[in-house]
Amino acid sequence: MFKFLKDVVSGSGAGVKDLPYNIGEPYSSAWGSWTHSRGTSKDDGSPVSVFSITGSNTNDGHLAAARNGVKRLRTVRHPNILSFLHSTEAEISDGSSTKVVIYIVTEPVMPLAEKIKELGLQGIQRNEYYAWGLYRIAKAVSFLNNDCKLVHGNVCLESVVVTPTLDWKLHAFDALSEFDGNNEVSTGPMLQYEWIVGSQYKPMELAKSDWATIRKSPPWAIDSWGLGCLIYEIFAGLKLTKTEELRNTASIPKSLLPDYQRLLSSMPTRRLNSSKLAENCEYFQNKLVDTIHFMEILNLKDSVEKDTFFRKLPTLAEQLPREIVLKKLLPLLASALEFGSATAPALTAFLKMGAWLSSEEFNNKVLPTIVKLFASNDRAIRVGLLQYIDQYGESFTAKLVDEQVYPHVATGFSDTSAFLRELTLKSMLVLAPKLSQRTLSGSLLKYLSKLQVDEEPAIRTNTTILLGNIASHLNEGTRKRVLINAFTVRALRDTFSSARGAGIMALCATSSYYDAQEIAARILPNIVVLTIDPDSDVRSKAFQAVEQFLQIVKQYHEKTYAGDGTEATDSGNTSLPGNASILGWAMSSLTMKGKPSEQTAQAPPKSTSPLVSAVSNASSAVSDIQTINLARSASSGVVDQYMDDQPAPVSPTSTDGWGELENGIHEDHESEKDGWDDMLPLEDEKPSPALANMQAAQKRPVIQTKPQASIPRPKSTSQVGKDADDDLWGSIAAPPPKVGAKPLNANPSATLDDDDPWAAIAAPPPTTRAKPLSAGRGRGSKPTGLKLGAQRINKAASTQKF
Repeated sequence: MFKFLKDVVSGSGAGVKDLPYNIGEPYSSAWGSWTHSRGTSKDDGSPVSVFSITGSNTNDGHLAAARNGVKRLRTVRHPNILSFLHSTEAEISDGSSTKVVIYIVTEPVMPLAEKIKELGLQGIQRNEYYAWGLYRIAKAVSFLNNDCKLVHGNVCLESVVVTPTLDWKLHAFDALSEFDGNNEVSTGPMLQYEWIVGSQYKPMELAKSDWATIRKSPPWAIDSWGLGCLIYEIFAGLKLTKTEELRNTASIPKSLLPDYQRLLSSMPTRRLNSSKLAENCEYFQNKLVDTIHFMEILNLKDSVEKDTFFRKLPTLAEQLPREIVLKKLLPLLASALEFGSATAPALTAFLKMGAWLSSEEFNNKVLPTIVKLFASNDRAIRVGLLQYIDQYGESFTAKLVDEQVYPHVATGFSDTSAFLRELTLKSMLVLAPKLSQRTLSGSLLKYLSKLQVDEEPAIRTNTTILLGNIASHLNEGTRKRVLINAFTVRALRDTFSSARGAGIMALCATSSYYDAQEIAARILPNIVVLTIDPDSDVRSKAFQAVEQFLQIVKQYHEKTYAGDGTEATDSGNTSLPGNASILGWAMSSLTMKGKPSEQTAQAPPKSTSPLVSAVSNASSAVSDIQTINLARSASSGVVDQYMDDQPAPVSPTSTDGWGELENGIHEDHESEKDGWDDMLPLEDEKPSPALANMQAAQKRPVIQTKPQASIPRPKSTSQVGKDADDDLWGSIAAPPPKVGAKPLNANPSATLDDDDPWAAIAAPPPTTRAKPLSAGRGRGSKPTGLKLGAQRINKAASTQKF
């Protein structure tokens, strides 16, 4: 019989040397003859609690009671009862004698008395926490008495322990026994090990060993008395030494006093059932108990109840004991968010509670949940994460962002919701500094190139602002390829005035990355035309930018003239007043409800500005083109003669717009290209009625640019037709690109880079080298046949000329 009980307790019967746990320092107090020590698992180092009891021989009565407690703890499972993990019994030699030791390994807990001192709660917060703990113990006792028909026999302060989440749990089952109420004729003891219970905790009938009265009493009679003893000890702050002390009710809260007195009734049959105490006690009706109870049965609540609860939770959390919020509510909330039982408003409360933690605790308790939530398909959860990313983004490591967070965040760049695209864009201000150069250049910039032509004006504007902010995190080669093209060819020619203003400010904020040649050839020409922009704010920014960049070029000139051999590539000298505003977002797309065309700045009817509004239909586009060509034809002879004597300025070129974007991102402009291809010959073909002009052109080594360069700049930039090579910009596009035939090795720098989304719109550096005559003025890759509209225009032009 003894061997059977030993096998039940120890499982395999292994000795203490085989115990898969390390035993640490003991606590100062424990129940009965047990020693309560801290411990850790040998496998993963997780914390545990180790209870041990030692006997002089195998027949020791305390060891027999301990074996009973181990057996009961293994078989009784309840959320409010201590969780059993492992147990073993071993014989240890101590000199000439041998001792028997029983070990029980449980979840990590600490004695209630020590935890109360550690927390040091006072006033309402103390009462709320005590109410929550007593509520849990009452539920545990009710489970034993009413559901299992068991009698614990020794409910007191020492039989309660506290978990790391501050939950109270019942243990010390050494005296636990079945309630033998049906066996009225039996005169033996119902509680076999009742002798280990202290006399101060025994009710009158148990102290007198009146087993007949005990069997006739309800199953909860003895343990209800024990609950009364527990209540006295936690509120008095003293360990009960004798039964008479229970009459001192000065420390008992008034809302709990009536139930306390009923628990300690001298008549066992009239004692309050623990289940009634948990359900009806007024003392248990407070914010903390209600909040935790709601969280524990969250799956049973409907969506309306959840939304209402989580919207109130951030305010409610400030009123609850901070320790309980962080150690109890926060883990419950994290679990609910991970498993989908919590709604999106819960994220606000979760992040607010997490902000109260230390940095180390935040990284251990909050960040893992946030990383998992980024993979959620719930759009509301993703919106919440992006809205509050500035609160936790700095805690992410670079490896975590690059490998786990960014791949999920990047899906928002192509989301159908403009609001989510904008939030994803703004989140990059926090995440981009933690991304690797491979991710920045290979993925992020491709997404930004698409967003810079987004249908929402605010998103286009904020994309430019973001590029200006993250420029310092790009390597030098990427900055050379991307920044100028993105700011000049895209931002400065946007139909939305705020986007143009953002482009100017972005150029000024990143001025230290450009050398004097780039400023003179590629930046200043694009900014100067904005000094006559229809929008006054853009004009003001343009004038300030021109002054800034001219100052940089002037400094370069002074250094060069003074004989300084080093090129003045450092332009980090002056900046626009108020340039810091580029670090702030321009606006929110929530305020831009209209279509992009509705946000377009309208030019005057006879505007000479290069930035005019896009025309909304094809008929008006044809009309404008005819007007431009008629004016051109009237003065073609004079202009041609002038162009024969002057080298043509080189304009920014574009061979194929943005091209085919990688990583599954494709431009959707095919329909626009198809609609404007028929009008290309208007730009490509120039009537040449005078043979003398042709001969004069052949005698000169300087290659002529396309006919558009021969017209005054305002007239060419006001053209409405969309070129197939630059179909994204409409009426504000740059002069059509020069793509005439030339040797393959004529300009190696013009080779397109598939990995560079801005390379296709880059402007080549100015050149005056002679090119083969075959390059000519026409487009080598375009058919030379005139379209019908162009023929009519040329005929009118020739008539007007002669």
